[in-house]
Amino acid sequence: MNELVLRPLADAFMQVGVYVAAMVALFGWLRWRYGDRVTDGLARHRRVGPLIGALLGVSPGCGGAIILMPLYARGRVSFGTVVAALVATMGDSSWVVLAWNPIFALQLHALLFVVGLATGYAVDALGTAPAHAAGNRPAPAVAPPGLVGGGGPGLASSRRLLAGLLPRVSASTAFWGLTTPALAVSVPVVFQAIDPAALTRLLGGVDPYLTLGVLGTLTAALIFANGRGRLADDTLETAHARSMAATMRHSAHEASFVTVWVAVAYLGWQVLTTTTGFDGSQLVLTGLLGVLVGAGIGLIPGCAVQIVFTGLYVNGGLPLPTLVANAISQDGDALIPLAALRRHSAVMATVITTIPAAAVGIALLVIL
Repeated sequence: MNELVLRPLADAFMQVGVYVAAMVALFGWLRWRYGDRVTDGLARHRRVGPLIGALLGVSPGCGGAIILMPLYARGRVSFGTVVAALVATMGDSSWVVLAWNPIFALQLHALLFVVGLATGYAVDALGTAPAHAAGNRPAPAVAPPGLVGGGGPGLASSRRLLAGLLPRVSASTAFWGLTTPALAVSVPVVFQAIDPAALTRLLGGVDPYLTLGVLGTLTAALIFANGRGRLADDTLETAHARSMAATMRHSAHEASFVTVWVAVAYLGWQVLTTTTGFDGSQLVLTGLLGVLVGAGIGLIPGCAVQIVFTGLYVNGGLPLPTLVANAISQDGDALIPLAALRRHSAVMATVITTIPAAAVGIALLVIL
């Protein structure tokens, strides 16, 4: 039960959710503090979009690339900016190589940045973008029925609206209350600076990683359900938060959206490997076929499969060209919110990322 269900749920929050939450909260604070100057800067200087996209994407984890997806859905950044981020990101498999060999990780991420930058500018230069995406603009804010006017039915509607908001406020408060200690536990555990068993013994047999992780994912699921499964960052109201409290509620909603879908991916992968015995090692991963397999696996959204694939490299199970092809092709968890907001754009973007993935992988085969 622990390894089949609880462990994947905990990993979704501890390995992904807390880092996404930190990134989303940081950018949310910057947007609240400085208004739209950052996003307006991207909109005014679209030529630097792919550069910013590659920089955000190459940061470890998925948070940087995820930030761009709602901006793209609102028409604030170019399609090339999104592609640059998706090519440059290695998602949460970044943590695997960072913990294994930091110098190698820096070299690999430098390569991802260069390829992402070049691909993003090429996409914008060629005008390769879904036709329907250019006109996307935020929907106008409309006052909810019953909030216009004084008492009577309007007051009753207001009370009902407030009653509906209270669970979300409470859940978002709980989310941040769990995120803070979870981040403090996750960082040393993920970077192998501390033995999780030692923490468990210190706390009298309570596993803080598992406990905080499961509670965090369940809280994220509650917020996800309250939001009816929608990403929080696609309306004019959420894009222009009026207070820090509203920013934090919105950030909790956005981070919860990602956490829930990552949990689904992790849980599904765990069930698949447990019931069928498939762990990726059955694939042919060398030579030209290995490069194509690596690029093809990168088409799978989410980080779970990619983390396992990167783990095979760390354990000597596949060559460098195959790893690089996968690292370039994979889009991490950033593809999930993009698919929810602009499905056609997500399909097009993830197909495009496989082109430089195969090209660079084959080039490394020739060089090495």
